[in-house]
Amino acid sequence: MNNAYIARQEILDRNDKLIAYELLFRDHEFGINEFPSNLKATSHVVMNVLNNINISDVVPQGIKAYINVDETILSSGFLEILDKDKFVLEILETAGINDVMIKKMKHYHKMGFTLAIDDFDCSAEMIKKFTPIFKYISIIKVDLLSSNPENLKNVVPKFKKMGKKVLAEKVETKEEYDRYMQMGFDLFQGYYLSKPETMTIKIHKEATHIVILQLIGLLKADDESVKVEKFLRSRPDLSFKLMKYINNQNDFKSEIDSVMQVITLMGRDRLMRWLLLYLYSEVATSPLSENVLKLAQERAVKMEADAPSHMRDKAYLAGMFSMVGILFDTDIKELVSHIKLDKDITELVVSGTGRFSGSLKKIQEKEKSDLKKIVCDNFEDIHIEDILYALESASIKIPIK
Repeated sequence: MNNAYIARQEILDRNDKLIAYELLFRDHEFGINEFPSNLKATSHVVMNVLNNINISDVVPQGIKAYINVDETILSSGFLEILDKDKFVLEILETAGINDVMIKKMKHYHKMGFTLAIDDFDCSAEMIKKFTPIFKYISIIKVDLLSSNPENLKNVVPKFKKMGKKVLAEKVETKEEYDRYMQMGFDLFQGYYLSKPETMTIKIHKEATHIVILQLIGLLKADDESVKVEKFLRSRPDLSFKLMKYINNQNDFKSEIDSVMQVITLMGRDRLMRWLLLYLYSEVATSPLSENVLKLAQERAVKMEADAPSHMRDKAYLAGMFSMVGILFDTDIKELVSHIKLDKDITELVVSGTGRFSGSLKKIQEKEKSDLKKIVCDNFEDIHIEDILYALESASIKIPIK
């Protein structure tokens, strides 16, 4: 069982009552070794909150959870799976404000999310930058360390007249706390009140490869696209990868900004192919994964070409699935039990029989011939341990003489 980490810092009201926690990225027990992109940091936080823990253990009932977001995260589509009454979307001060961003802000505001701005320094430049979205913002988190005192005195009352709550961020001393309380701040956060508390999370949910296989099962069962979309959104890590992939494809001219768009534009067969590639290349932990992926892709393409036109998609999937069991420390029968695969694919994957068995055997013979030549050509460079491992895996005993 692995550990993951997340930190939380208290946000108090004027009566010293805990009203929220800001959830913060951590990659080890004592803090941060290396901060990733904003997208990865937020996905790490949200993924652990949604998938690996009971959220009430981190953010009790009646308490809000602030999470950092930027324009990329707002466009990712996964935020819509969050509880609008639980999460506050905290717009990073570095976020780019453009027409797409404003449209997204309007969308989440309309959905009922509470929106905040992080690290606001009360400067004329920052006021100008965020003016287009102020109407969607409920909370301004003022960075006390970077704000000019005169600007604070002028700007804070104006925000309060606009109906915004102002949060004093980075309160370091009692003197500061008293000063900003007198100035009229509504909420308070900082080391004087509480330091971030790192929490250790035991990752015990289902393995990612099982989740992917379950999604493939939904696609094969021809479930409604809404069900597929809901499933994808429940796995932010998978949604991110899929969005990144499809936005990098030249055949999609417009930028994709929702999971439903992905499902509609890719189609189920193409989505399944991507999931299988993801399963091989990014989920598998086996040191063989890179070579197995290449072999599986070649096998799938050859089986597709070898099949009648009306069976080609099925043949491709059969070829890809034929090597899945190699990568995971799980019996192939147990793996396919999580999904309702086509009968022809199941027979091939589980027992090597059925409609595609002839095609697979022909390809396997060619693979063995090619691999034999590679081994012979590179025999001097191969470690004896690798040979022993291969023989053991094939249940071939070395005769003792």
